[in-house]
Amino acid sequence: MSVAVTHPDKVLYPEDGYTKADMVEYYLAVADVMLPHMRRHPLAMLRFNEGIHGERFFHKQAPKYFPEFIDRVEVPKAKGTTMYPICDNEDALAYIANHNCIEFHLLPVRAEDLRHPDRMVFDLDPSIEDFSEVRDAARWVHELLDEVGLTSFVMTSGSRGLHVWVPLDRKSSTDEVVDFATVTAALLVARHPEALTTEFTRADRGEKIYVDVARNAPAQHAIAPYSLRAKPGAPAATPIEWTDLDDPDLSPQRWTIKTIMERLDADPWTEMHRRARSLDRARRSLDKLSA
Repeated sequence: MSVAVTHPDKVLYPEDGYTKADMVEYYLAVADVMLPHMRRHPLAMLRFNEGIHGERFFHKQAPKYFPEFIDRVEVPKAKGTTMYPICDNEDALAYIANHNCIEFHLLPVRAEDLRHPDRMVFDLDPSIEDFSEVRDAARWVHELLDEVGLTSFVMTSGSRGLHVWVPLDRKSSTDEVVDFATVTAALLVARHPEALTTEFTRADRGEKIYVDVARNAPAQHAIAPYSLRAKPGAPAATPIEWTDLDDPDLSPQRWTIKTIMERLDADPWTEMHRRARSLDRARRSLDKLSA
């Protein structure tokens, strides 16, 4: 690594004593499994200059002083554009982490084609602390996607819930992906109205699990696999096998900066890109199920 860590002793996780040096060391340790999921994807940096209990802010515009080993891509927004950084290598990962970026969030499109996502994300956000229900919700998403011919992958969010990712072949537009995810979420709620909701406002959700598909909209983003989260204990978003949902000890914060290494012998998502599919046939099947 050619990146020098500035203020390495700065404490970012006060309850645990984890420093900036600890965080950079973590990201370098997981780089081999993390970077393949990040390559060519615009990055939204969630920074915490005073640690996890201080001010947080999303930093999306790559500063002019960012070094040449950090690529950029210009992404349109409502007015103008934003020049996002792209984290494609270990030096970029360490440099951005050194800027007190604890959480790495990815747009679902690649830099060379901002109109056609290569992934679709379902974020299962619980309203109460009952993780067994979140596990059930993930299984329901998995089952429905299987019905329409799509392969899905599951990840602990490192926060409160689970994320389900679907690899795509980049033939569908962002609008088509958003529409597909929206119809899928509506069908899931229709099948499980007692447990799931698509109500955006927390007050309207009651104790139900929010099926959030907004991560698929233009310029929206979702937490990167293996990213740390800004929570005590330094939990990490961790890809898992579907069979791991049967583990009674599973929780959304099961793996942390200190325990993630036990998961790194094999990344459950290594072959994800090989399972990318078109939404065309899946959409026809979904429409039949929704009729």
